[in-house]
Amino acid sequence: MAALRPQKLPFRRRMARASVALIYRHGEGGEAELLFIQRARRAGDPWSGDMAFPGGRMQADDASASEAARRETLEETGLDLVRHGLFRGRLSDLLTRRHSQWRPMVVTPYVFEWRGPDEAALNHEVERIVWIPLSHLAAEGSQSVRLWRSPFGALRMPCCRYEGYCIWGLSYSMLRDFLGSDLLASAAIR
Repeated sequence: MAALRPQKLPFRRRMARASVALIYRHGEGGEAELLFIQRARRAGDPWSGDMAFPGGRMQADDASASEAARRETLEETGLDLVRHGLFRGRLSDLLTRRHSQWRPMVVTPYVFEWRGPDEAALNHEVERIVWIPLSHLAAEGSQSVRLWRSPFGALRMPCCRYEGYCIWGLSYSMLRDFLGSDLLASAAIR
């Protein structure tokens, strides 16, 4: 497998920035699992109820994008990556737009290994957390298509399905990047 070479978008420091945490652990029996959050259902939120990784926009007092990912994870899930998360690397930047605006925003995914307790304290933004086996996420049979209605018409979007959950959009792009990276090997082996 080729060495991970995450792509950094030019001018990213001049745009709005956000970061997320891809967190894996070794579950019972040693199988690697990846954490997803299900966003809380809220009126007016186009991603209401969607599966995602914990994270959010950088704030002025965040020293770095990775610190923002740690802070947002703690706020949303109660999982303390400073105390119990082993930083493993970063994935390529993704360009998106700010919620309900057309202004560009750069999202940087960071990968952590979770070595702490399973106790979560969800805030109002998160309905639940779900640990999904990496073997399922990588399986060809788990890949599917989701019909997404946009202002431009219906689009067939690639996705991954697990027990009624659908991972699509930016989260799916990050997942595919992770599954194609050399970080996957370190996550799968214990």
